Amino acid sequence: MSDSQKRIAGEAAALRVEAGMKVGLGTGSTAAWFVKALAARDLPDLRCVPTSDATADLARELGLTLSTLEDTPRLDLTVDGADEVGPGLALIKGGGAALLREKLVWEASDRCLVIADAAKVVKTLGAFPLPIEVVAFGHKTTGNRIADVLVDHDIAMPARVRTAERGLVRTDGGNLIYDARCGAITDPSRLADDLKLITGVVEHGLFLDLADEAIIGTDDGVEVLVP
Repeated sequence: MSDSQKRIAGEAAALRVEAGMKVGLGTGSTAAWFVKALAARDLPDLRCVPTSDATADLARELGLTLSTLEDTPRLDLTVDGADEVGPGLALIKGGGAALLREKLVWEASDRCLVIADAAKVVKTLGAFPLPIEVVAFGHKTTGNRIADVLVDHDIAMPARVRTAERGLVRTDGGNLIYDARCGAITDPSRLADDLKLITGVVEHGLFLDLADEAIIGTDDGVEVLVP
């Protein structure tokens, strides 16, 4: 059911794109539906900046024209998914390990549109583990510093480095991901600020005051949310 909700959200978002736009392409299963729907519209003169190698591969395969932030430093619109959509369109992102590149593209965009299935909408952020991107060098020391910050926010569980069958999960930029099982984040802004102050932390998955609008796929169609 969630796949159909993701699909209709992605297709609705693709209708917001106009010919000649510079568009940021998100990462993840919902964003992939948007990329497919956008390519199907066959709009002229689009320039697309992908947020991950996986998205770039999909977009290239579908015939979209790709660019980079170096060549296209300002974007008209970015469309991306989220792991959680909270009050005021505060988001947790980074389940796909692309949070740094995603945030760079989001912050280079005039408008940011988040797309998600209905289950991603929550009253309080934190049930989904918060991804935190760190440099590989000395990452265990960085992980200890992250744990100290989490305790200060009444989060007892230390963040754990993300692994897969092949070993440590690395981002496209070669960094590692720590996942913090917060349970509930009572003060997202303060936690975001405190995490960014840690030496070794590159970025975190709290996307605050960035989304201008959300398109949520439901069984009855799409629902539009604004901050």
